[in-house]
Amino acid sequence: MSYYTESELRELGIKDFGERVRISHKASIYGAKNITVGSDVRIDDFCVVSAGEGGIELGSFIHVAVYSSIIGKGQIVLGDFSNISSRVSIYSSSDDYSGAWMTNPTVPEEFTGVHNAPVKIGRHTIIGAGSIILPGVTIEDGVAIGALSLVKKRCIEFGVYAGIPVKRIAKRKRNILDLERLFLERLGAAKNNPQ
Repeated sequence: MSYYTESELRELGIKDFGERVRISHKASIYGAKNITVGSDVRIDDFCVVSAGEGGIELGSFIHVAVYSSIIGKGQIVLGDFSNISSRVSIYSSSDDYSGAWMTNPTVPEEFTGVHNAPVKIGRHTIIGAGSIILPGVTIEDGVAIGALSLVKKRCIEFGVYAGIPVKRIAKRKRNILDLERLFLERLGAAKNNPQ
């Protein structure tokens, strides 16, 4: 996989980005001026990141796997250490399916009833392959979403959720918080003692 260099990321017009950002040349980036990316982020081949007015904010230590999409006019935030598995779709915008409005982006906005709402994905979340996150959803810290799930409501912290639509099926351990502290301590020590 080949990644954009720092200068190429600047040329794309990404609003702000940290260190060690690896975005595949095969990923599609739209609305770059509304995208911020933390450090140690990897976005794989064939992903689509399309930011509208609300913007997209990716924290640090995030992985977005192949064929995933993060799309919409509303704000989308991914917290540190979140993991988006392959073929996940995160939407902050959705057409009106009632028939009261026309649909699709080739029709002027005055004839469509697009719903826009922010999406927040918390720290240490993992979204399983093929899952869909709809506008207005908050997934709190430490949540695990099973593969092929539909998320259309809030998911409470450190829960395991799965299904169409998702239901909470188990508690998730909090060991990841201790591991995060240890990881960051070691990372800080390594930065302070370069060899």
